[in-house]
Order: sequence, then structure tokens, then C-alpha cells
Amino acid sequence: MAAIELDGLTKHFGDVVAVDDLDLTVEEGEIFGFLGPNGAGKSTTIDIMLDFIRPTAGSVRILGYDAQTESLDVRQRTGVLPDAYHVYDRLTGRQHLEFATELKSVDDDPMAMLERVGIADAADRKAGGYSKGMKQRLVMGIALLGEPELLILDEPSTGLDPNGAKEMRDIIKAENDRGTTIFFSSHVMEQVEAVCDRVAIINRGQLVAVDSVQGLRATTGAGETLYVEVEMYSDDVLEAIAGVDGVEHAVNEGDRIRLTLGERSKFRVLSDIDEITAVEEFSVVTSSLGDLFIHYTNDEQEVRR
Repeated sequence: MAAIELDGLTKHFGDVVAVDDLDLTVEEGEIFGFLGPNGAGKSTTIDIMLDFIRPTAGSVRILGYDAQTESLDVRQRTGVLPDAYHVYDRLTGRQHLEFATELKSVDDDPMAMLERVGIADAADRKAGGYSKGMKQRLVMGIALLGEPELLILDEPSTGLDPNGAKEMRDIIKAENDRGTTIFFSSHVMEQVEAVCDRVAIINRGQLVAVDSVQGLRATTGAGETLYVEVEMYSDDVLEAIAGVDGVEHAVNEGDRIRLTLGERSKFRVLSDIDEITAVEEFSVVTSSLGDLFIHYTNDEQEVRR
């Protein structure tokens, strides 16, 4: 069974089309990244999934339930870390968890949950004195109450320092190891690339790509860039290198040549170049998710369905 199914999802706010005929399926057990520029429709999509707002057209099924007509069933099985969350400054971490367990009608041990998210030593401190990372962990602990089947996280690493971001990433991986499906929106590309099985990129309300990061690299041809410094350089040498099997583009960058590679092994490409002129130095750069994000959200890109 799919954890999330969006079918023709559309949302208009007056003349503004926030989400435009969005089809998307997230399988159970995935860690799925949902990416897009500001205003692309990410938060609107999440709000519809949680039945905070209603779609103009289309349908949403979460864990097999209709998100609009069976929203209570969805919420009982879903944990949420919203982007704009608040904690009660005068309540301790323990009191937050005790209050939330009562509201959710679950019997989780508040101290065990605080231990699980790594802030048990601050259980009896008021949350107003917590750091940004500790508050994120506290709200994550609330989201995890009741052992949800699905976690929806909106910008879970916003405002965190590198250590805090790593700790949040570790929590996400641990919960996924327990069998929880993770769906999260983020601007922090390194975090998404580090944990996600697949990603979807949305731009101007439309889905432009869905795949693994490796799959996106293969689709765009932006997988690896090879930089080489050669013993002898001339326009004829550049032309010969551009004709090597596996080289899609060759560009002179002054003291080195930048090569965009296809599917052929870079070691075989280097061997062939070495027969044209000796390779003195080389380096390989793999396209980051940030590079792919820019590629897919460039206004000149066509919509991919």
C-alpha cells in the first residue's frame, strides 16, 4: 500500500494557482524529500494532506484513507513537525510531553520519548530556555507520540547548526529503521541528499521531477564533471578530447579542460585522453542535489510528468 497518493491535486487561491494537477505516490517505508523554491506549492500541498485546507480539485489518500473525509484516521496515524511551530516557554520538556500524550490519548512514557530524541537531561527545564535544536527535538518527540506510521516534516533542519542538523538526520533515520515512512520538505539540500530514498521537485505548483538523486543525475546528464590538466594543449587537442567516447562536452577553462561525461567509465575516458596528450592532473566533481535543483527549477525547463 502506498503511504501517500496525490491524484490531480489542484489548489487555487483566487487567480493564483498554488498547486497544479499534481500526481505523486510515496511508498510505505520510504524517506521522501519534497523540494521546491519558495512559493512553489510545497506548504500548500502539505496543508491539503493534513486537511488544513481543501483542494480545488483532485484527491489525496494518506495510508489508504481519504485525507478529507477520513482526516481523523489520518491524524491518528501521522506525526507532524510543522515549519512554524511554537513551544510553551513556561512549561518544561516533560510537561510538554505529558500534555501531548493526554491530548493524543496515548500511553507513551514522556521520559522515554525525551530520551529517544536526546533531551532527557533537560526534561525539567523550561522550554523557553531551550536552544533552537532542543526545541526542534522536543516538537519531534511530540510528533513521534503514538508510534505514527507516517511522519510529515516541514523544514526539520531550519535554523539548526551542523551538529543539530546531524542529530535531526540521525533521528529521522532511526525512525525510518523502525518502519516509519518519512515525508519532508526542506531547503537544506545536503540533508535531503544524505537521507532520502527519492525526491520530488515542484516548481510553480507543478511536478518537474521524481526520482532518486542518482536517477536525477542520470536523467539530466549532470552526473559527473571531470577536470583534466594535460601536458600539451591546443585547439586540435581540445577537439580530439571532445571526440573521445564518453565525453559529451569539452570546454577550455584556461589551465584545465572541463569535461561532461556520459555513462562510460571515467577511467577509460582518461586512458583515451592520455593517448592524445599526457594527463598531468585530474579531479572529478559529482553534481550535488543543489545543482540538480537549480537545473529542474530553471524557468527554461519543461515540465516533466
